[in-house]
Amino acid sequence: MQKELDYFTIEHSYGGNQDWFLDPMMRIGGCAAVTACDSSIYLDCYKGTKGLYPFEKTALTKKDYIRFGMKMKPYLKPRRGGVDSLDIYMEGFGQYLADSGCGSLTMRPLPGTEECSRGKEAFVSQIDKGFPVPCLLLKHKNPLFKDYVWHWFLLTGYDTAGDNCMAKAVTYGEWQWLDMDELWDTGFEKKGGLILYDWAADTEEEKKE
Repeated sequence: MQKELDYFTIEHSYGGNQDWFLDPMMRIGGCAAVTACDSSIYLDCYKGTKGLYPFEKTALTKKDYIRFGMKMKPYLKPRRGGVDSLDIYMEGFGQYLADSGCGSLTMRPLPGTEECSRGKEAFVSQIDKGFPVPCLLLKHKNPLFKDYVWHWFLLTGYDTAGDNCMAKAVTYGEWQWLDMDELWDTGFEKKGGLILYDWAADTEEEKKE
């Protein structure tokens, strides 16, 4: 079974791209902020939130995205060692959501120390619910993942057959299919993991009424 989320483009780029930033720290270490920016645009465009992306949504532009990235920077600022834990992302993006008046979205971590089967199950469930999945990859033994090492990115689709699960990974304005078993098996003790978005309980009750 295959499922891909609808997704936005910015001047022919599939989502945002941290290479656009003039700020050298954002170009080097802005991946967490970019992941939060892309999540915000997605939520406003496809999930009904309002005001997370403070610019024009009907015609997304690189210029506005760069401005947005600098607005997100204080919440998930590049730092020595990077945004290297799920908790740091949740704290930073959570504060941005609060400051933007969004109390309807919740986040919970799924550490990379969990079994791969649990990671695949949670990831597929998130896509089925219509949420993109922020993913943090730290070190990896497989050189094929070198472009994703010490990096935040979004997963926006799956392709499953039996126990196999491919994930559509989005970063730097492009996408690529990655094998979830290989992605999860980093070969290192220190792990990243996934962030799972959901609606707050009171939001779900409002939807039922």
